[in-house]
Amino acid sequence: MELEVRHLRALCAIADTGSLHKAARQLGVSQPSLTTQLRRIENSLGAELFSRERTGCRPTPLGRSVLSRARPLVAEMTSLVVEAKAAAARADGPRLRVGSTASRALAGWLRRLRQRLPGTDISLHMDVSASALLRMVAAGQLDVAFVHEVEGCPLLVPDGLSARVLVKREPQFISMARDHPAAAAAVVELADLAEDRWMVDPTVDGEWDGLRRVLGAAGLNPPVLHGDYLTAASLIAVGEAVAPCQPTTGPRDDMAIRPLRGDPLAVRLLLFCRPGECQELYDAVYAELADAYQEAALRAAAYRQWLRRHKSPLLHAPAAWPPSRRR
Repeated sequence: MELEVRHLRALCAIADTGSLHKAARQLGVSQPSLTTQLRRIENSLGAELFSRERTGCRPTPLGRSVLSRARPLVAEMTSLVVEAKAAAARADGPRLRVGSTASRALAGWLRRLRQRLPGTDISLHMDVSASALLRMVAAGQLDVAFVHEVEGCPLLVPDGLSARVLVKREPQFISMARDHPAAAAAVVELADLAEDRWMVDPTVDGEWDGLRRVLGAAGLNPPVLHGDYLTAASLIAVGEAVAPCQPTTGPRDDMAIRPLRGDPLAVRLLLFCRPGECQELYDAVYAELADAYQEAALRAAAYRQWLRRHKSPLLHAPAAWPPSRRR
């Protein structure tokens, strides 16, 4: 068996994640398939590259040696692909490939981009995983990615990406049934939700870990349901669950959106690209995103009130914010 780039990429993914399960998810393959591939690679070399432990996979001495040679080869091949795709894009005319996790600012952002960049082919790729989007930017499959980073759960950012901070700390609100007892207050105490079922989407990077950290710090251990947030909405409306939500979430007749006392749950909003790309275009993309986010923020009544209480720069003209231009 001859080692190919895809084999080297698989070895790097296993070493980076420390887990066959996580590496398989990162590579977009099944865990049994990746396990079989690793076994074949090790059989061809005649020795183990990783020791399997209860806490994950750790490179053996031979594995570390192989990885030291594999990483620069994988990086060079990735750069080659990125440069080739960029050259092809320039030949085909202007285009902008946008990636994003879920955001109420997205529609306004795309509308602004189409107005500002007439004649540009603008495409959108959505994913619940910020990490997956960042890998696509690094691989040249996306030009920019707008993602959120759960506080206390930093993203694994591929080498060579540049980021701008759109919002340093966006509080996460709570969605609950309109007739929930806690909905009578303008600001909800976390303890008032201790007996509720909480719903969280475990496929969103950092979401479950971040929520578990906050609940644990408050001494709470409520029942937790795992599922997507579309399903969560129907359960929340009938009082079966509560869930974290973006503060820009719009109003519903059957649901209440409230901030938590002290804002224990938060995310950071970031825009990523590859350095060396057209800086003027990136500046324009960032500026339009800032305007779209401000529009979405001021449209949500509960968030608008929160911004006023905290004297946020978001209340002012777009030129007065965002708070940080670089990561």
